[in-house]
Parts: sequence; structure tokens; C-alpha cells
Amino acid sequence: MDKPVLPQILVIDTCVLISNVLRRLLLRLADQACFQPAWSSVIGDEWQRNAARLWGVSASDIQTQWLALQADFPHADQGEITAFKAGLRRSDPKDWHVIAAARAAKSRAGGITAAGVPAAGSPVAGASAGIVTRNIKDFNRTELRGYGLTLFDPDELLVRCLLQYPLQAASAFDEIPDFALAPGKELEPLDVILKRERLFRLNRLYPCRP
Repeated sequence: MDKPVLPQILVIDTCVLISNVLRRLLLRLADQACFQPAWSSVIGDEWQRNAARLWGVSASDIQTQWLALQADFPHADQGEITAFKAGLRRSDPKDWHVIAAARAAKSRAGGITAAGVPAAGSPVAGASAGIVTRNIKDFNRTELRGYGLTLFDPDELLVRCLLQYPLQAASAFDEIPDFALAPGKELEPLDVILKRERLFRLNRLYPCRP
């Protein structure tokens, strides 16, 4: 049986970016060319607002962190994506901006601008894109397939990454205790962190790798 294939481009939803472990892990995998990360200004605004509130950090400090991410991945931000919301009906409207970012990334990778948004059922050939989110229920898979997009929760995505890129994934996964380390705390066991991040399939599979 063929191994599942990751998309070339992956839109990382705010609910995934807000986790220090998942954000650092996914961007490390992107650094190792497992996929190209993508997001939008809306995702960036949501992340900054939620991070400042959850972490009790000043808005200016959070903005500095976001600008550093933008500098590290200069092609990730899809810019103006409003036109790519056209035709969306079946997914939760509050998440249309996430789908629009994925459509924009896929289309622009295929050489098509927002003015030439592909119709549903006519994905751009040669550019694969997906979305990773914890809010799976808010996205209609049939609608996404019509645009040539794949939907993942973080656990499924990381299992696929381990199967497709075992060396790169193992290298990144071994950094997870460092990604999770809080100031003044001791390193935690990997399985404790994976369970807390709801990466249950990865926790079962990764220690059993050959």
C-alpha cells in the first residue's frame, strides 16, 4: 500500500499555531522541506490577539514574535484572500478565511491570480495544498475536495509526516521536549507531552518506529 502523501503547501490554523509545541514542531518540519507553511493576515491577527491574552504578554512583544515568523517564512502570508472566499457555502463561515488562504496558496503556486479564482471542482493542477486544524468539524470535507484541498488534524498530519519523511520527522520529534519546556521547569517525557497535545496516534506509533 502506498504511503499517504502530504500536500506541498499547508495552511496552519490559529488553533494549531497557538500551541507552542505544535507551532515550533510544524515550523521545524517546514524548515526541513517537508511542506511549505501558509497563513493569512487574519490568522496572524487571531494568533497575536489570542497569544497576548493566553500568555499574559504585551501586544508589542507578541507582534515582534509574529514579525519574526513572517521573516523566517516570507512566502507564507497569502496577503489579500477575500476573492478566494467566493463560492464557499458548506463550511462554517467563521473559517472561510482559512479555506481562502489555502485556495490562494494553491492557486498562486499554480500561476493563477485572485482574479482567476478556479471554480469549485476545478483545482489547479500541479500544486497540492491542505489545512491543519483542531476544528475539523467546522470544515466540510466534500467542499474542500472540490477545491483540491485536504483537511488534517495535527495528529493525522504528523503521522503522515513520519511515514513520508521518517528521518526529518524523527529529528524534529526528538526536539519536542525542548519545544515544550517552560522557563524554570524540567524537561518532560515525550509521551506526556504528546498526550497533552492530543497526539495519541503519534504517541502509539513513534516509539515503535524501526
